[in-house]
Amino acid sequence: RMMSQPNTNKLALLLIGLGLTQAFNPYHHATRHGLTRLYFEDEKMKVEAAPVKDVKKSEPVPLTDAEKAKKTVDELTKTRPYPLFVTEKVVGTLERATQGLGKSFSRLSQPDDQDDAPIAMKKPREKVVCLGVGWASAAFLADIDTNLYDVTVISPRNHFVFTPMLSGSAVGTVDSRSITQPVREINRRVNYIEASATKIDPKSRTISCESVICDDMKDVEGFAPDKFVVEYDRLVLSVGAMTNTFGIPGVEENCEFIKETKDAIKIRKKIINCFERAKVPGISEEEKRKRLSFVIIGAGPAGLEFTAELRDFIEQDGPKYYCDLIPFVSIKLIEATNTVLGPFDKPLQEEAAKRISRPAKVYCPKTREKVSVDFSLTELLLNSPVSKVDRDTLTLKDGTVLSHSLAVWAGGIKPLPITSELIESLGKEQAEWKDKARGRVAVDPWLRAYGGEGSIMALGDCAVNPDTPLPPTGQVAAQQGEFLAHLLNEKFDVSPPREAFGDKSTLPPPMRTPETLGSLEDTVAAWATKHPEYAKPFQYLNLGILAYTGDCTAVGQISTTPKTPNVLASSHFGNFLWRSIYLAKQVSLRNRVLVMNDWVKRVWFGRDISRL
Repeated sequence: RMMSQPNTNKLALLLIGLGLTQAFNPYHHATRHGLTRLYFEDEKMKVEAAPVKDVKKSEPVPLTDAEKAKKTVDELTKTRPYPLFVTEKVVGTLERATQGLGKSFSRLSQPDDQDDAPIAMKKPREKVVCLGVGWASAAFLADIDTNLYDVTVISPRNHFVFTPMLSGSAVGTVDSRSITQPVREINRRVNYIEASATKIDPKSRTISCESVICDDMKDVEGFAPDKFVVEYDRLVLSVGAMTNTFGIPGVEENCEFIKETKDAIKIRKKIINCFERAKVPGISEEEKRKRLSFVIIGAGPAGLEFTAELRDFIEQDGPKYYCDLIPFVSIKLIEATNTVLGPFDKPLQEEAAKRISRPAKVYCPKTREKVSVDFSLTELLLNSPVSKVDRDTLTLKDGTVLSHSLAVWAGGIKPLPITSELIESLGKEQAEWKDKARGRVAVDPWLRAYGGEGSIMALGDCAVNPDTPLPPTGQVAAQQGEFLAHLLNEKFDVSPPREAFGDKSTLPPPMRTPETLGSLEDTVAAWATKHPEYAKPFQYLNLGILAYTGDCTAVGQISTTPKTPNVLASSHFGNFLWRSIYLAKQVSLRNRVLVMNDWVKRVWFGRDISRL
């Protein structure tokens, strides 16, 4: 029925008041659905509220052991805040430097083959076997405490190589021995065996090995390598990776690789041989062009740096020895994608492409008369995948055929056979990560191989954490080696029983023990992880990347913080950074002195073209 105006106003005011009352009523949610009644009695409006029932709060459902374990791991592996992480790294660096000085002084009074600990305090040491002598191994061996562990290194190569400078070594800018360091010099208290590991048996914890045969003994009748077995308590797998040819026909047989010092020495000899063959009297200009055609496949840092170093050699030292041959030289840098230096920011990619394609600097008057003003030694071919490599020619996918006298392959890496065999032997835990690991050993955030129960640690190019994959670079491998040495030196239990975590399906994180030393670095990390009873997981600190672009120029990308843009450097300032950082990163004072000496010799006397 129609209501009078006064009643309508009263009803409106009552509704507003009721709404405000319910908005601030602690039992509002219990009474909002039809529990308040409005009615008229004797032409007066009345409100009746139904009694409110007490609402019991539901108790939280207790977590299962698996859920508790997952929650703990998630909290531990959460990225540590950048300021705390940097502080942790600085503190750790200072601690290691202080400990290193202390060890140096203590060793002055005793031979290198004696331990620092008194004989009465010595205990049976855990046997740690390290396979490989790359970036990860070198960092691990430099920091591992040989008073606590009996360390054996097995590798067919008895030296560490500073791989970023192999390109310079291949053209004589630096000597090969200047960028290598013997394994025994990295840590004189480890036992080194020059051999190749052929099989790893995780169940018996043994490694089958085969001694290395020198090249001059391979043809000796009746001479065979020695075979032996090495036992271990803990295995550190850092065998690296091998060159990936992607199944392209002819690459293995007709291309040179640039991963070892022997590769650089071989390329250096071939470059000089190409010029000497082109110097033979009576050959045509067309034949000279064929004999002086150089092809580099892959425009990543390795390929681009070798191209830059080769052009420097031809521009700076070619006029002294081969002035009349310079017009016939051709260097082609081939890349399957649409850019060079994939890991770099776009401005530096463009700068590098510009530098590598610039016109040549011609110092020889005879050459200047024969070439045009825009004569360029180098040519950059992007979006040009290779389909076939023959002895003297190279075929692109579009059918283009290019002549070459030297083809250098810098096109990527793939796992070694021993890595693939180990993955198979570790069983289903590795199989679960097969798609993400892509042939590498899957490891947890503490670098323990899944399925190895903490007895096998893998790092460097042969390993990957599927949850946080990192690029296969020397910088990543070196930081992993330092981390693993610290983890073992601090005496964390890296193989705790699964029952200790409640969830038997998960290997617990490395746990603190009564013997754990507790460094200041770990104390800082515990503020971020909130779990001081466990070891911190590995976290990568990106310091940046560098690449030499020729003619005393380089590009550099320096990382500051995760949320700020990278600091970019190029041209001569980039070259200053490149030389300064690479000099500082040499593994010993000896290497720094030798590299500086090589740079000075190159400026004053040029590169040596002797073929020994």
